[in-house]
Amino acid sequence: MFGTSGIRGPVGETVTADLALNVGRAVATDGAETIVIGRDARDSGRFLADAAAAGCCECGADVIDLGMAATPTVARSIARLNADAGIVVTASHNPPADNGLKLWTPSGQAFDTDRRERITELIETEAFAFAAWDESGARHAGDNAERAHKRAIVETVGDEMAAAMDGLEVVVDVGNGVGSVTAAALGEFGVDVTTLNAQPDGSFPGRPSEPTAETLTALCGHVESSDADLGIAHDGDADRMVAVDETGEFVPKDVLLALFSRQAVVRADGGVVAAPVDTSQCVDDAIADHGGRVTRTKVGDVFVAEAATRDVVVFGGEPSGAWIWPEETLCPDGSLAAVKLAAMVATEDSLAAQVDGIDTYPIRRESVDVDNKRAVMERVADGLKADYDDVTTVDGVRVGTATGWVLVRPSGTQPLIRVTAEADTDDAADRLAADAVERIEAARA
Repeated sequence: MFGTSGIRGPVGETVTADLALNVGRAVATDGAETIVIGRDARDSGRFLADAAAAGCCECGADVIDLGMAATPTVARSIARLNADAGIVVTASHNPPADNGLKLWTPSGQAFDTDRRERITELIETEAFAFAAWDESGARHAGDNAERAHKRAIVETVGDEMAAAMDGLEVVVDVGNGVGSVTAAALGEFGVDVTTLNAQPDGSFPGRPSEPTAETLTALCGHVESSDADLGIAHDGDADRMVAVDETGEFVPKDVLLALFSRQAVVRADGGVVAAPVDTSQCVDDAIADHGGRVTRTKVGDVFVAEAATRDVVVFGGEPSGAWIWPEETLCPDGSLAAVKLAAMVATEDSLAAQVDGIDTYPIRRESVDVDNKRAVMERVADGLKADYDDVTTVDGVRVGTATGWVLVRPSGTQPLIRVTAEADTDDAADRLAADAVERIEAARA
């Protein structure tokens, strides 16, 4: 039921009002007495949030409804409002026809593996604890959660960095999502902010919800033709953040992960960075000389957050654009990441110069559509294990070779098998990726 980032899929097929109702019932049955609910800008979120709230109340839990709000805004609100859990109705970066539900704890961490399994079992067995007719929960409107979120971000920035940010110029592409906190937080430091696609619209008319080099041409062009110091972009629920440097070039996500990781390790005088198995070797290289090392997790911010609960982990992130500072929150917070990056540019060097300081390797990322990804993945995995000695199965199958590595893993949210290959030369990376894709295509035939 749960993928790498909650429950997600097409509305009316995978994701229905019945499912949302049962998720609400299950979270309340599992012991949550007060539950915060929010949603992204998708129109289907209205009835899905209503259904989830009804399920919570039906099983005796009170609901605090934040309406449209970013995922990190909801996650941060749970502890602030003395609630026990949070439900966000969002499909994050997926297309408009999709929606989903993601569950959060008061620490800002997504429900871990054990708790997701309990929720799944409650739903599959319909073992809900319905409240008596006179003990059902109540639904209340939330307070100004965005203002509280902005204040929490502002408080993380020291006086020196805050002063340095005054006069910085930043372009923020909200992507018609609910990430308005970013512009508001940057404005608190005197940053000159220009916004693109700032009107929430769940059909995402300005660009696709997933922020990539291909979908951010307007942002890249605007930054290039202006005096902006950097550009920022979010996905639909603003848990992700990616960047464009002052020349209008999209910053590779692995490089951004390396920059954030290095800063965190330097400030902590060492430590561990949690990152998924598809993370580039450039991250390991960036922190090695500063006493840092990478621990690799399954793909998905849920698993990165689980690893980030360990004391030695100073930062967690993944190349999708999800960034976690454990001392602040265990939820990926795109607005917090935007402010952190702006502060780095203001106090260290231009973003282009910082990017140039990261040694990178040729990396390839591809996706192959499949109808039965489990069966196809099993056949591909058997072949890779038979042909290679250096094989790990933390998530999918990762193969090490003399020239690099390749990872083949099923998507946790879409009918795809993803391939990531990295090597010391372009030709080697191309060969590794092409071989993996050929194996997938042969296995699905």
